[in-house]
Amino acid sequence: MTKKIKSSLFAKVFLITSVMLLCISLLVFGMLAWLMPQTYSNRLNTILDKRTQDFISELEQVPFSDSGGLFDQFVADTEINSVELYNSDGDWVTLPAKEFDNEWKGNIAQTAVAGPGETSPVLSNQYYFSFSDCSDRYTLVVYGEAEQILELQQSFIRVFPIILLLVLAIALVISWLYSRMITKPVLEISRISEKMSDLQLDWTVDEQRTDELGTLGKSLNRLSRNLSTALSDLQNANRKLEADIEHEKELEQARTNFFSAVSHELKTPVTIIKGQLEGMLLGIGAYKDREKYLTRSLEIANTLETMVQEILTISRLETVGPDFKKDCLDCVQIIKSYLSETEDLIAGKDLQIHLDTPPSALIAGNKLLMGKVFSNLIGNAIKYSPQGASIHISIHAEHEQIKFSVENTGAHIPEDSIPKLFDAFYRVEQSRSRKTGGSGLGLYIVQEILHHHGSECMVCNTQAGVKFSFTI
Repeated sequence: MTKKIKSSLFAKVFLITSVMLLCISLLVFGMLAWLMPQTYSNRLNTILDKRTQDFISELEQVPFSDSGGLFDQFVADTEINSVELYNSDGDWVTLPAKEFDNEWKGNIAQTAVAGPGETSPVLSNQYYFSFSDCSDRYTLVVYGEAEQILELQQSFIRVFPIILLLVLAIALVISWLYSRMITKPVLEISRISEKMSDLQLDWTVDEQRTDELGTLGKSLNRLSRNLSTALSDLQNANRKLEADIEHEKELEQARTNFFSAVSHELKTPVTIIKGQLEGMLLGIGAYKDREKYLTRSLEIANTLETMVQEILTISRLETVGPDFKKDCLDCVQIIKSYLSETEDLIAGKDLQIHLDTPPSALIAGNKLLMGKVFSNLIGNAIKYSPQGASIHISIHAEHEQIKFSVENTGAHIPEDSIPKLFDAFYRVEQSRSRKTGGSGLGLYIVQEILHHHGSECMVCNTQAGVKFSFTI
């Protein structure tokens, strides 16, 4: 029980409030029970003193022998219990009253019977005066009846159990209401603080109060909103950080895979050149025809040089930021310039070039990099088109964007190879790609350059052939 009270704010406040109210009520009742009889006694003394003073004033105007009627009248007062008269020598003097029983003497004046076992309090005062017919000083002792004081005290004693029960009931009810009123917001805030410690912010404090607890509640509501916003921002930042970390891991893995493939791709031509040179130096078999194998070694060296240049291009793309130098480029002029450079290859394969472009098409981009994009896409169409095929090159301007496409006829790409075309070192046909000098990095470089320009290359098989396109 004690442990439960110590752990409950409501129980503490209720218990302390009840005890305080009970003690205060009993203190007030005790003070009333003591002060009211005293106050009433003082009032009776005042009345008794006033009447006695008036009585003495009358006695001083008459001789002793004629004062009996005054004594009878004075003693007949209901608030007068008894009187005693003493001469200057202190001897008791018989009163000249006609109806007063002088046999009472002083002992009757001391107490009055109020009931079995009870004594009624008596008030007494002494007064000094002289009768008009002599100069002797008499002492008059007046006893006043104070039975009402005893009744008042007994009334307090009789009502004490009722008052005690009533005070106890009222104290408990008031303590319960007071404790609930005081502790309810505190307990609510305590409950909310537990939720806050668990980062549960789906709560609000009643803001109708205007006192300090209301101010605290408003502050907690603001704190909840701020914490909720901060946690939401933190969660978003955490998710973004996780996505960035995952992206970095993917990039790192891709970089690792890329360099692993690079080492493999570079190792192959180097091994071939080394074998051919050793064969020619030793004069083994067919390698005695040095002119033939020197020509082949030169072709492989050229392929190796092209691959190295493409690897350097990829390396620069990975290190360059989004703020690389951009110029205003004319795509049509870049395409026409490249077609002029490959005119002999086009004529040698009897290819038909269909150019559907406006007079000019301006974009914002890096001239060197975008030149590689157009040369790779158009060059692939020229390389992999069969003899006498057609190549359709088009540029269209739509909503401040340039849409480029190149389609070569007479050849298709297997559907399962299309998703892998932009992977580094991927070749649809290994033998054909090596024969035409492909490194497997061209389309990978195209996609990386377009990503840096906010675009992406798309590829699909058409009814006539293969179509590459992008919008920038």
